[in-house]
Amino acid sequence: MKDQKETIQDCIQTLKRGGLILYPTDTVWGIGCDATNAEAIDKIYELKQRANDKSLICLVSDFKMLNQYVEEIPEVAYDILKYADKPTTIIYQNPIRISTNLIAEDDTLGIRVVNDIFAKELVKKYKKPIVSTSANISGQKTPANFYEISEEILKGVDYVVNLHQSNKNKKPSTIIKLDLDGKVEVIRK
Repeated sequence: MKDQKETIQDCIQTLKRGGLILYPTDTVWGIGCDATNAEAIDKIYELKQRANDKSLICLVSDFKMLNQYVEEIPEVAYDILKYADKPTTIIYQNPIRISTNLIAEDDTLGIRVVNDIFAKELVKKYKKPIVSTSANISGQKTPANFYEISEEILKGVDYVVNLHQSNKNKKPSTIIKLDLDGKVEVIRK
């Protein structure tokens, strides 16, 4: 079995080729791709059988990376993330340097500073945000663990991470929408 370092290298090679990965995050198992690659993002929509007007989120490794992909981050975002006691995705206005088919019609994008050791290291080493969407066909139940992921999803990705497969997944992240004035709206607890 490959160790984490080798697995991260395999993931990076897959992402650079525009491929899809299936990987553990700090919430649920995710289908991921390079958040700057429009063709790879289209592959995720196709695999999930999801309308491409339904937003996906992406993961960044830290505040420094977050600042590279959002034009203006409201000050309250740092406080929310600093004090959050569970994974929290924030929907920001005016994302930049991201594929346009990842950005919602209202010019927003959900981004999570990931805390999972594997996912954080993967994003950090890749040096770009990675899409993260639950590993299920749109409208179907989100898998509670790796072994509940459908054969269709497993066959539809280009690389499956062979680490942490026995871990029971946590719940999806809290989602908070912020406007530039710092107004906070909780979308999902």
